[in-house]
Amino acid sequence: MKKPVKNLDISTLARSMLFHGMTETEIFSALDALQAKEVAYAKGAAILHAGELTDHMGMVLTGSVTIESVDIWGNRTILALLNAGEFFAEVYALLSEILLVDVKAVEDCRILFFYPGGVEERNEIWTLKLFRNFLNISARKNLAFSGRSFHTAPKTARGRIMAYLNTVSLQRHSRKFSIPFDRQQMADYLNLDRAALSKELGKMRDDGLIAFRKNQFELKTDK
Repeated sequence: MKKPVKNLDISTLARSMLFHGMTETEIFSALDALQAKEVAYAKGAAILHAGELTDHMGMVLTGSVTIESVDIWGNRTILALLNAGEFFAEVYALLSEILLVDVKAVEDCRILFFYPGGVEERNEIWTLKLFRNFLNISARKNLAFSGRSFHTAPKTARGRIMAYLNTVSLQRHSRKFSIPFDRQQMADYLNLDRAALSKELGKMRDDGLIAFRKNQFELKTDK
């Protein structure tokens, strides 16, 4: 069977969540059924638009993308930042629901699109593995979005920053870690003004709660 996408690294797909537990032959069969198509985007390009329908989900092959909500007044909220190997729009593609978010390229990136509807008529062993993996992706995505609600629940800027940094610290099992956001992205993720975020970070450093340099942070527990 031919590869459905030119020069696609099958080993990268085999390590992804969508094709977990599948053999190379099964992955090729799935790619064929999913009508896999690779598209390149430049930094800042819009990949999917809120208000539209999509029957395709995407996997980030290289680069990174943001999942954003932008209201009619132009206020932007970053819901997630996705790196290579992560997925987006899987629920929208499966349910044919109107997109409520935008997907944008943070940097030059390559996206592999899949058409989930292509496997509905298949009755093969690999389809069971694929649907199990779909469910796992969706469950993990829901967990990530529910985690963000904890970060934005506090009413103060300090409370939101501490909630977010504490979560990252727990996930990394370390008080020293890096975050995937720059200052503007972090502000958008926490629903804060950038100036207010920077000011509060400075106060927290002065109070001995944290140390940081760019996106590198260390949580202090002396005070």
